[in-house]
Amino acid sequence: MDISFTEFIRQLENPALAVTVLLTLGVVFVNGWTDAPNAIATCISTRSIGPRAAIVMAAVFNFLGVLFMSLLNASVATTITHMVNFQGNTQISLIALCAALLAIVVWAVAAWYFGIPTSESHALIAGISGAAIALQGGFSGINGSEWMKVIYGLFLSTIVGFGGGWLIVSLVKLICQKMDRRRTNSFFKGAQIVGGASMAFMHGAQDGLKFMGVLILGVYLNNGYESTSDVQPMLWMMVLCSVIMAVGTSIGGYRIIKAVGMDMVKLEKYQGFSADMAGALCLLLNSVFGIPVSTTHTKTLAIMGVGAEKRFSAVNWNVAKEMVLTWIFTFPGCGILGYLFARVFILLF
Repeated sequence: MDISFTEFIRQLENPALAVTVLLTLGVVFVNGWTDAPNAIATCISTRSIGPRAAIVMAAVFNFLGVLFMSLLNASVATTITHMVNFQGNTQISLIALCAALLAIVVWAVAAWYFGIPTSESHALIAGISGAAIALQGGFSGINGSEWMKVIYGLFLSTIVGFGGGWLIVSLVKLICQKMDRRRTNSFFKGAQIVGGASMAFMHGAQDGLKFMGVLILGVYLNNGYESTSDVQPMLWMMVLCSVIMAVGTSIGGYRIIKAVGMDMVKLEKYQGFSADMAGALCLLLNSVFGIPVSTTHTKTLAIMGVGAEKRFSAVNWNVAKEMVLTWIFTFPGCGILGYLFARVFILLF
C-alpha cells in the first residue's frame, strides 16, 4: 500500500488517525528533545563545533540517515510493526495505538524534567507493547520472536558500545602516541565533527525508522489493514519525521548534552571521536540486522567505555547509575502506562 501526502492529509478527517498522527509527531519531537542531542553531545562538549552549527548538522544527517536506511534496509521499521499484534477491529486498534503514544509522551517528558537521558526507543517499545496486551486481553498481543530482537539489541549494544569505545580509543592512543599533540588535536577536532555527523546519521537510521514504523501502522489501521507485511516507507514520512525531530533537538537538547557529554566523563577530542565512532558502528551493525536499539544506551555506553579505558574513576558512575536505573524502569513503567491508557481509551471511545 502506498498513500500520497495529499491522500494522507485527506484521511486526517478521521479523529482517531488525526490524534494518532499528532501523538506520533509529539513522540518524534520528544525524541529529538531527549535522544538526538546524544549524537552531538561529545563534539560540543569538546568544543569541536558550536551548539547551533551542531544542531544544523544533526538535522541534516538525521534526515539523510532516515532516507538512506529506508531505501537500503527498512527492517527496523518492520520489526516495530511486527512485534505487536494490533489485529481485530481496526478503529479500536487505532484508539489503542493513540493510548500507547500518549503514554510514551507522558513518560518521556517526565524523564526529561529530571534531566536524565531516557531511552525513547525503550519507551516506544514498552508503550505499544502495553497497549497491544490491553487490546488483545493478554500476551497474545506480543510477537515473542520479534520482541526478542529488543533483548538481543540491549545486550549487543551494551557489549559493542562499551567494548567498542574502549577498543577504539586504545587503538587511537597507540597510533598517535609518538605524534605531535598539537597536530593530533587539530586533526581530531575535524574528526569529531565527522564522528558527530556519523552519530546523527545513525540516529536517524535507527530512531527515525522506529517512529516511521508507528506512523505506518496508524495509517494502515485507518485504511482497514490488520497486517503491515507489505510495508513501504514513504518519502513524505521520512521528511516529516526528520523535520520534527530536528525542531525538538533545537529546543530542548542542552540539558541532555550537559548530562551525557559533560557530567558523566570529561572528554578530550580524541576520546570524543572514539566514542562517536564506536556508537555509530554499533548502531550500523544493529540497523543492518533490523534490530531496534536505543541510541542513548549505545552512545552513553561508548562514552563510558572511552572514559574507563583511562581509568575507571574517570567515569562519574553516579550519573551512569541514574541512567541505567531509568532504562530499567522504562520497560515496566511505560508498559504499564500504555496498558492503562489503552484500557481507558477503549472504554471511553
